[in-house]
Amino acid sequence: MPFLGYPYPTRMAAVRLRDGSLWVWSPIRLSEELKTAAARVGPVRYLVSPNKLHHLYLGEWARAWPDAKLYAPPGLARRRRDLSFDAQLEEAPDHAWGGEIDQTIVGGSLVMTEVVFFHHGSRTALLGDLIQRFDRSGLHGWRRTVMSLDGLVGPGGSTPREWRWSFWNRTAARKARQKILDWNPKRVIIAHGEWVRDNGRETVARALGWMG
Repeated sequence: MPFLGYPYPTRMAAVRLRDGSLWVWSPIRLSEELKTAAARVGPVRYLVSPNKLHHLYLGEWARAWPDAKLYAPPGLARRRRDLSFDAQLEEAPDHAWGGEIDQTIVGGSLVMTEVVFFHHGSRTALLGDLIQRFDRSGLHGWRRTVMSLDGLVGPGGSTPREWRWSFWNRTAARKARQKILDWNPKRVIIAHGEWVRDNGRETVARALGWMG
């Protein structure tokens, strides 16, 4: 999916909960192939957007699975009044997945708040836009230059500069970062760029070091 002329491929993730249902994070465009694949794994019951940017395809998924519950991050329900959200995500996880998936709210920014999740069973953290790590080989010309200067390319990828500058309360951000580090993630799934298969805690600590 392009964003302001940039190539911005977006990743989603799904967790099969112990009761057999699917918890879907950052839903992408719902193709027939994806719909069939999801149905094979289990009924979709929870649709979660991690921040105010990852909402474009919530409606498609909600129409495909009308019994699924929609969860909004802080601020999204006001933006998407066409969607009927069942709840707003809080610091504590919903009881439906609380025993399997933890979460924390990364606040302190003037422009965007992100909810970060952690799947205990696989030791996997899920981050939407807070960390971005694009493959340099997939970028060319001025796009590569601009995104490199923004700190979004390669293993050293981090948070977009304009978002970093918006954090007026870094104490709140550091508190959330510490909770993520305390989870001791092995893997880090991110929406944009190369995800991390090992040494996840070290990757998060380095990428969010700008918080101080």
